[in-house]
Amino acid sequence: MALPSLVLFDLDGVLAHYDHAPRLEVLARRSGASVEAVSRALFESGLERDADLGLHDAQGQVDAFASLLGLPVSLDDCVAARCAAMRADPEVLAIAERLARHAQVAILTNNNLLLRDHLPTICPPLFPLFAGRVFCSAQFRLAKPDPAIFQRCLADLGTTPDRALFIDDKRENADGARRAGLRAHHYRDLPTLRAALCQFDFPED
Repeated sequence: MALPSLVLFDLDGVLAHYDHAPRLEVLARRSGASVEAVSRALFESGLERDADLGLHDAQGQVDAFASLLGLPVSLDDCVAARCAAMRADPEVLAIAERLARHAQVAILTNNNLLLRDHLPTICPPLFPLFAGRVFCSAQFRLAKPDPAIFQRCLADLGTTPDRALFIDDKRENADGARRAGLRAHHYRDLPTLRAALCQFDFPED
């Protein structure tokens, strides 16, 4: 089995821990709205889903959120809120840094353009390792587990499916990658990830 020339990582749940609650709290504090009102405007309205599918650019997402909330909200507010909600997983990041000595590494996340465009500010430890190689569902207007999103992402990276490995904490997304012809690992914990990487012939260094 040839060593993968690309390792494609999911973001939330693999490279980083994510929690809705701090994000809602920051947006509530900065806007003066209640946490419940923020949740309704961001999630229950369908805004976040629409943004993840590319129906809004970064500023358009902020403007739509402010309109739904009925209060002023800035791009900086939304970036700060997302920053409060996530933190890089140092152990998975260390694995990514090791793999980068043998293969290209990149991110493919079901997420919006606001996150993609501001990820160096939102989660600085991921950079410069993933600089220029962060891809999201919004830019393709497709979402995992649709096999087409993997094909589009790999085309942009100049890699064929048979040379790529995808890692995601959702089984259905790993299955979608396999349908697109990639090798895939359903991430559950560090020991099983390390064992899988050995099976894919990555050196232990």
